[in-house]
Amino acid sequence: MLENFAEFLGTFILILLGNGVVANTNLKQTHSHGGGWIVIAAGWGMAVFVGVFATMDISGAHLNPAVTLALAMSGLFEWSRVVPFIISQILGAMLGAATVYLYFRDHFLVTTEPGTKKACFCTAPAIRNFKSNFFSEMVGTFVLVLAVLLIHLPILEIEGVESAKVGLGSLQALPVGLLVFAIGLSLGGTTGYAINPARDLGPRIVHSLLPIPNKDDNDWGYAWIPVAGPAMGATVAVLIYLVLV
Repeated sequence: MLENFAEFLGTFILILLGNGVVANTNLKQTHSHGGGWIVIAAGWGMAVFVGVFATMDISGAHLNPAVTLALAMSGLFEWSRVVPFIISQILGAMLGAATVYLYFRDHFLVTTEPGTKKACFCTAPAIRNFKSNFFSEMVGTFVLVLAVLLIHLPILEIEGVESAKVGLGSLQALPVGLLVFAIGLSLGGTTGYAINPARDLGPRIVHSLLPIPNKDDNDWGYAWIPVAGPAMGATVAVLIYLVLV
């Protein structure tokens, strides 16, 4: 279906630009090497903005299994479409991660730190404490999903005419990009704020498959955190949304 391809394409763009900014600032001998956390957070926010406005009119631009699950739990999305959307998102994330590696291949070769290379694919905790790490991913995703559920378009009301939502074109995607930027600045330093199971799992799989010289282990023992944490955060956000709405 066209919607599934849009989810694939949008998540590909999200990871290409998002993991791209991580590679651009962390890998050696790039012009942006050492750009820092603010650059990374801003880059992820803009990556979400581009991915969302490119596909929002086709699939709704979920680009995140946690968002897809939240919309289904809220009654705003058909359950029969959940699995195809999530598969498309994970595959898009995998292609995005592989493309980042090809794009920055020369810089991966001159970078010697295995952890730095892996950071261009998936997240890792700053302090390894699974309870705290799970809580971080849950809270970050809770903020993301609740805000997404509560975003409203402006409503134009004219006397004698039925009120209608007013579209903002590509600017409709801007609040979501700014939201991810804000989460990164405020809450991202503990786990790298995956807040998206596809964003972490897909690239982690690609990291395990690619013949990257001197690469780190894939840390599968931690990999469930950026999947289960966002799922729980999305569930809590839906419960609050249903109470409010």
